[in-house]
Amino acid sequence: MSAELILEPVMPQVNPIDLLSAFEEASPMPIRPEYVERTAIVPPQPSDNHNDGALNLAVQLLTAGFDLTGMNNGYRAAHKDGSTMALVVPDFYVRRRKATELDESYCRAHKGWYPIDMMALVGEVTSTNHETDTGPKLRTYGAVGIPVYVLINRNAGTAHCFTDPCLPGDDPTKAYYGNESKVHLGESLPLPSPYPVLDTTVFLAG
Repeated sequence: MSAELILEPVMPQVNPIDLLSAFEEASPMPIRPEYVERTAIVPPQPSDNHNDGALNLAVQLLTAGFDLTGMNNGYRAAHKDGSTMALVVPDFYVRRRKATELDESYCRAHKGWYPIDMMALVGEVTSTNHETDTGPKLRTYGAVGIPVYVLINRNAGTAHCFTDPCLPGDDPTKAYYGNESKVHLGESLPLPSPYPVLDTTVFLAG
């Protein structure tokens, strides 16, 4: 996996799913590239603090009774015309449902990407790609109506909970979240009911 973020603009005639599959096949190390706002993204290799922190938050959600908490699956968002809007791999998430046979069929048809409407909450922990998580991904999650976006911005030393996704018009790059809670890393981050308050002290370790 690359040590640095790689961004590759994608031409409209190129199928993003096929392009990301080619990136995966060509890489000497296992990677899971993403596609957001017409750009293919090969994320940097995450640090130990990143991985420990993301897992810690997922465990907090699991311990609070959210059995559909997960990590590592990829999800596809589509435009109204059915074309691919985004292909994302959140650092952690809470699903609305376990994958149905229809979801598994969708995943097979789209080469390993599940439908993003399975998501109730998504979380990202920044690496050197903090601008992706704080901009394009935030707008994408808002555009598809994911109710809760948890962002750990290690670059800024802050934790955020975004709610009330809004999409004015049909342009997903104009989407936003109407509400935001923000704390410094090390403080408790409140999430909307029925989710727990998240302890962010794990991110002070590195």
